[in-house]
Amino acid sequence: MGTPRALLLAVVLAAAPAAAPAAAGAKTVWLCKPGMRANPCKPGLDTTRFSPTGQRLGIDRIDRRRPRVDCFYVYPTVSDQPTLQASRRIDPELRSIALYQAARYSRDCRIYAPVYRQLTLNGLFAGGLTPAIIDITERAYGDVRAAWRAYLRHHNRGRGVVLIGHSQGTFWLRRLIREEIDPRRKLRRRLVSGVLLGGNVTVRRGRDAGGDFRHVRACRSDRQLGCVVAFSTFDAPVPPDARFGRAIEPGLEVLCTNPAALGGGEAMVEAVFPRAPFEPGTLIGLATEAVGFTRPASTTPWLAFPGSYSARCSSDHGAHVLQITPRGGAPALNAVPDATWGLHLVDANIALGDLERLVRRQAAAYLRSR
Repeated sequence: MGTPRALLLAVVLAAAPAAAPAAAGAKTVWLCKPGMRANPCKPGLDTTRFSPTGQRLGIDRIDRRRPRVDCFYVYPTVSDQPTLQASRRIDPELRSIALYQAARYSRDCRIYAPVYRQLTLNGLFAGGLTPAIIDITERAYGDVRAAWRAYLRHHNRGRGVVLIGHSQGTFWLRRLIREEIDPRRKLRRRLVSGVLLGGNVTVRRGRDAGGDFRHVRACRSDRQLGCVVAFSTFDAPVPPDARFGRAIEPGLEVLCTNPAALGGGEAMVEAVFPRAPFEPGTLIGLATEAVGFTRPASTTPWLAFPGSYSARCSSDHGAHVLQITPRGGAPALNAVPDATWGLHLVDANIALGDLERLVRRQAAAYLRSR
């Protein structure tokens, strides 16, 4: 997808007008929901820790608690369906992405993840911003909004909620917060936090709010509530035509919050990945392997790599991104499909240990406050 097309698509995803309601009678299909059989968001959580060079450090046995808050997860562009728009079929790549990006939060929240008729990978690279593509994005957001309203109506029951998204999922959550949550004090009070990765959340230049949201601010403390964490990951200078890190509108900048140092500065992050590879034979599976993150042999379902990468929010050359640096012999990672994407494919995992701990602390602070 050429750069001008990517820019136009970003405008559509971020600022499209109000979507038409979901089709009459359409019922939300859940990828993850409490009580489901074979729920991809509720795996075992035991974790083997490794050094930067892959030496085993120990095993953490993790018991799942009885969560008292919820998570609402919207997955990124992942569908391999050959059409421009995905159906509501639960394909293997959807189960894999839920495992990679959402399942670790199940220790601290009940996870609700709707299936939505997203713009597919085929649609993303189809060759132009057409009326059909714009219509698809409207239906995709309509599905997410309908699922959110169904969740509030049937499942929430006054519980606090964490929003989690990546890439296309973050675009829809940006809009959902802007239209459904930010203007309503009652819903803002129910928002524990948002983890909005790889989706160019904007703020006023030099501020923590004022772009996408009027009231919802950037998280600068693990006790702060109703705030968002947002970043896109790079490990090299950001190209001028990069897809992430630069705001389109004058006076705005893309938000970067380092989950390991919310107040600013550089800190070590903890990468966490499933032991299982992403669904073999899928496009995202092939791309994820090409990033070059090695998985040492393990008997636990999760692998953690504390001390392998440091991270800092950088504004070099006008791009606001999370720059990571390998430490202690950890592998350098590859930008896939090219340098303009940075390390987009590992946004959700490169600091997953830190994001988990942040959500856990915010959930505890939310419960104390209520």
